[in-house]
Amino acid sequence: MRIKSVALAGVAALAFAVPGQSVLAQSSSVTKAAPVAQGAPVSALVKAVDIPYQTFTLPNGLRVVVHTDRKAPVVAVSVWYDVGSKHEPKGKTGFAHLFEHLMFNGSENAPGDFFAPLKSVGATDYNGTTYFDRTNYFETVPTAALDRALFLESDRMGHLLGAVTQGVLDEQRGVVQNEKRQGDNQPYGLTQYKVLEGLFPAGHPYAHTTIGSMADLDAATLDTVKDWFRDHYGPNNAVLVLAGDIDVATAKPLVEKYFGDIARGPKSVLPAVAIPTLPAPVNETMTDRVAAVMISRNWAVPGLNDPDSAALVVAGSVLGGLASSRLDNILVKQEKLAVQVSASDRPFAQVGMFNMTAIVRPGVDPALVDKRMQEILADFLKNGPTADEVKRVATKMVSGRVSGLESVGGFGGKAVALAEGALYSNDPGFYKKQLQAIAAQTPATVKAAADKWLSRPAYTLTVVPGKREAYEEAKVPPRADVPAAPDQPVKGTRGPLPEVGEVKPLSFPAVQRSRLANGIELIYAQRSAVPVTQIATSFDAGVAADVPGKLGTQRMVQSMLDEGTTRRDTIAIAEGQERLGATIGSSASNDRTVVGLSVPSVNLAPALDLYADIIRNPAFPDAELARVKAQTLAGIKQELTSPQGLAGRVLPPLVYGPTSPYAKAQGAGDPRAVAGLTRADLIAFHQAWLRPDKAKIFVTSDRPLAEVKAALDRVFGDWRATGAAGAKRFDSATPSAPRIVLINRPDSPQSMILAGMPTPLKGTDDMLLVNTANDALGGSFLSRINTDIRENKHWSYGVRGGFQTSEFAAPYVMSAPVQADKTGPSIDALRTDVAEFLTTKPMDQVEFDRAITGAIRSLSGNFETSGAVLSAMQTNDLLRRPDNYYATITPRYRAMTVGELNKSIQAALDPKDFVWVVVGDAKSVKPQLDGLGLPVEVIEAADVAGAAPAAPAGAGQ
Repeated sequence: MRIKSVALAGVAALAFAVPGQSVLAQSSSVTKAAPVAQGAPVSALVKAVDIPYQTFTLPNGLRVVVHTDRKAPVVAVSVWYDVGSKHEPKGKTGFAHLFEHLMFNGSENAPGDFFAPLKSVGATDYNGTTYFDRTNYFETVPTAALDRALFLESDRMGHLLGAVTQGVLDEQRGVVQNEKRQGDNQPYGLTQYKVLEGLFPAGHPYAHTTIGSMADLDAATLDTVKDWFRDHYGPNNAVLVLAGDIDVATAKPLVEKYFGDIARGPKSVLPAVAIPTLPAPVNETMTDRVAAVMISRNWAVPGLNDPDSAALVVAGSVLGGLASSRLDNILVKQEKLAVQVSASDRPFAQVGMFNMTAIVRPGVDPALVDKRMQEILADFLKNGPTADEVKRVATKMVSGRVSGLESVGGFGGKAVALAEGALYSNDPGFYKKQLQAIAAQTPATVKAAADKWLSRPAYTLTVVPGKREAYEEAKVPPRADVPAAPDQPVKGTRGPLPEVGEVKPLSFPAVQRSRLANGIELIYAQRSAVPVTQIATSFDAGVAADVPGKLGTQRMVQSMLDEGTTRRDTIAIAEGQERLGATIGSSASNDRTVVGLSVPSVNLAPALDLYADIIRNPAFPDAELARVKAQTLAGIKQELTSPQGLAGRVLPPLVYGPTSPYAKAQGAGDPRAVAGLTRADLIAFHQAWLRPDKAKIFVTSDRPLAEVKAALDRVFGDWRATGAAGAKRFDSATPSAPRIVLINRPDSPQSMILAGMPTPLKGTDDMLLVNTANDALGGSFLSRINTDIRENKHWSYGVRGGFQTSEFAAPYVMSAPVQADKTGPSIDALRTDVAEFLTTKPMDQVEFDRAITGAIRSLSGNFETSGAVLSAMQTNDLLRRPDNYYATITPRYRAMTVGELNKSIQAALDPKDFVWVVVGDAKSVKPQLDGLGLPVEVIEAADVAGAAPAAPAGAGQ
């Protein structure tokens, strides 16, 4: 089952996939096979995917696409430039991405950080990304702030270079290099470089990564980056998409006003791209500090505009994308040779990359897994997929696209679909053709394309545990520190920033409450933007309910829910979801265990049959339990190679105190306990915690409440609890005294810093004041700690801090991945930043105004989607807020004062109470920590699981 796990965080979730489903459940546990439900035809689902649009082009070549969606008073602004890493010549790798960062540091008529004016208008989903084929910038703003957003985007398109100084370049170069270190520091983090070099010949446009090389980034000069901008960022190389509360009659004069005077630039030249075929199979091996062997087989294939692209996408999903895929069923479930598998085709504009990957089960010969991967592929090429497999892939893909198009912007909304089509295929409606092509695939077309492209020689990379190769930057002296970039004056050639009009207030949907026949409370909100129903059945369990002495039981129950019921085996469960376009998964916060369902509403009834069966009747078959335990134990070993996994295991007992129920938030559990879990343990937990008297059902749907209630009553109305219910005990616990725990992870180019302190608060308190105050300390991109460590010192890709809200606790936690040689100075700087914020340099009026106006104006954008509303409904219920909480907080924001906010956070935090967890290379990091005035304890990464340091009595509150 797809699992999301929340440790310290009560809001942010870390996705964790328990790979694969199981082989057939024991026949004795399946009493009567459930009928196979068929969903709506794929063609009907494709018809539901529709983004009407209009286009126009300015005389300077700027292409504009407009889509009208009046569901919320917001507009997505998305600018896509025809420049990516494929355009970079030798010696300039990473330039496109570096310039993405430079364009966030202000322009001639809007100097300073680009995020400041966006935040003040209440922008949501604002960011920028770079990849092989493009660079994009996007933000969703209140309709009343559209003029300002267009001014900002046009100013950095046409009036940027006067604001790009040596200080700005050095600052963002340092940030980008830390972004590179952060990615490279992950387990298997260096494989991307090997695969691209192995697939493509030297000099091929797709042969290098978007992040680039340290040497090329070091070599970037002010003149070279300015020339790069002049060559690629003209309006004739861009597509502007406006989607949301806008129409073309309104958009055209605004776009002409702000973009019309920008001169054309040189047209980006599409590089010549061949699809290389290796003359013979290539097999390479690399060592890395990983817990398990990974085998990755790769081919270069056609890009997204090629007729074979859709067939290859389907082939990848059949082989290793579906939960019931060939690799899952054979390697993970039946033969138990691998703990995780995947296969997919990633179609880019001019080339695609097809990949098959397996994480070898510890103790299994990798050569055997590699042999079986080749045999599974050979069988697929010989016989092709079945018609049912092809249909399930199409249904799943189209259903996912329907759900994703509720958002107008962000990383995957309607603006993205239109912009991709316009830039890559010269057709904003290309998304529809892609879905139609997927739906039109047959076993014969998929087999033909797979045989054509995947019978060619593959590049195979095997990653084995061992010492990591010398890191690139170790060959050159560390870059000298440079002063922060000075503020640039406003040129004023275009007038002041446009004023923001009256922002419409949030219209939060009415929340209705009812009860099923057995008393389960139903909390419902109607959302009609897309024909999708989302359900969250929330149980009063969570991490706090995990079994003392058997940590990992709660997680194992989650993992096993879809590994077989009394009516369905695991393959039937997986295939059932795919046929219906449904997604069933689970999540756990400190306080709640949630089983969720998302499905096209036309398929709601059969999806609920499957959903209720998984919740009510899990069989926990022994054969599947043995396999899932082995997968989980392999996952725990992987956690112990991950900086985030290591820090996340160690911090909770230190911050909450080792006897707190929340201290159980330690990854996937205690490996010794997980190894000993039995079917009886899981049945006992399920009966005690996942039961109707501990359940509430939250729903957003386009279907009316009466219809949804009747459908839920049919499958849950007769459910009765049996036996004693579980109970949690929140007795007082003693957090750790301030200290530093250093987890030794050799060869780490970065150190992962987590710092936490207990507070006198709990989630059910009114935390609006302290959370608003924290916007300036650690809660936003413009916060003190991020501005200092990332922007001013450029020691990190990003730093954040906030109250991690649970029902009965709200510790304050900071996260700072920093370059290894700045570990000690970073901790010292963070301590200073927090101390000054609480004493001599509290929140000032500028920060206050930005926090208040941004919070009020962003409300409509924050709750644009059904998923956001569903999450808010659950949070409000957990924290005992009224259902209309978010619709009532605007007057409270307006009544706040800067003094009130400072007083609230000063009462909650004490900078001397932090305990620090650092994951890094002890030989270089410990000397930096010894002079900080705190005791330092060093533990080895391998000793973390089940051996987290005891928390001595101390200054905890």
